[in-house]
Amino acid sequence: MSDYDYDLFVIGGGSAGVRCARISAGYGARVAIAEERFWGGTCVNVGCVPKKIMVQAAEYGMWAADAPAFGWEATAPRHDWAALARARNAEVARLSGIYRRLLEGAGAAVFEGRARLAGPHEIEVGGRRIRAERILIATGGRPSRPAIPGAELGLVSDDLFTLPALPRRAVVVGGGYIAMEFACILKGLGAEVEVVCRGALPLRGFDEDIRAALAEALAAQGIALTADASPTRLGRAASGLLLELSGGAVREADAVFFATGRVPNTQGLGLEAAGVATDGRGAIRVDEDHRTTVPHIYALGDVIDRLNLTPMATAAGHALADTLFGGRPRRPSYDNVPTAVFTSPPVACVGLTEAEAAERGPAEIYLTRFTPMRHTITGRPGRRTLMKLVVCARTRKVLGAHMLGEDAPEILQGIAIALVAGATKEDFDRTIGIHPTAVEEFVTLRSPARRVG
Repeated sequence: MSDYDYDLFVIGGGSAGVRCARISAGYGARVAIAEERFWGGTCVNVGCVPKKIMVQAAEYGMWAADAPAFGWEATAPRHDWAALARARNAEVARLSGIYRRLLEGAGAAVFEGRARLAGPHEIEVGGRRIRAERILIATGGRPSRPAIPGAELGLVSDDLFTLPALPRRAVVVGGGYIAMEFACILKGLGAEVEVVCRGALPLRGFDEDIRAALAEALAAQGIALTADASPTRLGRAASGLLLELSGGAVREADAVFFATGRVPNTQGLGLEAAGVATDGRGAIRVDEDHRTTVPHIYALGDVIDRLNLTPMATAAGHALADTLFGGRPRRPSYDNVPTAVFTSPPVACVGLTEAEAAERGPAEIYLTRFTPMRHTITGRPGRRTLMKLVVCARTRKVLGAHMLGEDAPEILQGIAIALVAGATKEDFDRTIGIHPTAVEEFVTLRSPARRVG
């Protein structure tokens, strides 16, 4: 008879926790999982899924505006925010329910409520104390606000999905992917939008050509970009909110969104009771096998602040289940993980940036910019496409691929397979393009734009 109630207790019902719990239960392990807020985590409820629905809503307005260029008679479109909210919320509820049903179907015990560690093998949840042989912490992250007076008057990313109406004037503070996506959503649905970021260009950490191209695209669609600035105070005014910026500038708005970062959701988990260590940001410290400083306690996903992407968390959860209960010890790879920013137009990339490649040795840069066929007809400014390959000059392997342009996320998913497989530039060159498409440009880049490193 086991001394433990469960072989595995998972704290957190997001992508990492649900996948690990479901696969582990499928292997026959006795599994329990607790979630205090919503099944599916940030991605399903206040992240990827509802955001993408709102991105698509904004795109419909652009297509309607483009329709007369193709001969369609169209009246000026009017957007119904409430109708979009109902459709979005219904889909979120459907998907969240699926996550819970998958767990129950696999045989996992499901707890609704906040769980916390009460000792190395003990969890408190719903007034009960439960013992587990292994514990997984997958509580994700949460949005943070800047430490300025009046920050509580601003909104964070979660709040976009509960707004009763579209603000007429919005300021988005931040230069990361959430800030860029929200700015494009709000603008596409009809708001006046300004972005305030502390860097010279948005999307720090992305390839420099992509960053510059996105700044041009924002300007072309009428989104104001105030660079090298930070908020210092937010207050109320008779007509809305007043945001004070470094340097003394003041912006008036109906809504201010703080997209200034996310922090690991580790507060109140009782980590100290179990001896689990965190870093200065509150992220749980783990080794290559996702073990914490307590060998039978693991952590995955945004709570470790390593690569905060839903598919990465899902892959890590599956790998951990295989390792613990499937007889197939393995580690997920954090290399060549593709990612996308659902701006207008979107950004997608996989592998090394030009700067990262140059630090490792000589590299060739292949680059093209063009107006896609649709917009040679519409004449819409700022809808140019940028494609870029970063190639190792010695091995000829393609080290990175970057794109800004329509369908970039769909295109780069396929390109990512080639990079993971170790494709060379000559493999790309031998591939016949599909014509007429944008993606054929990736296999017709013949001459390097420059050499670096």
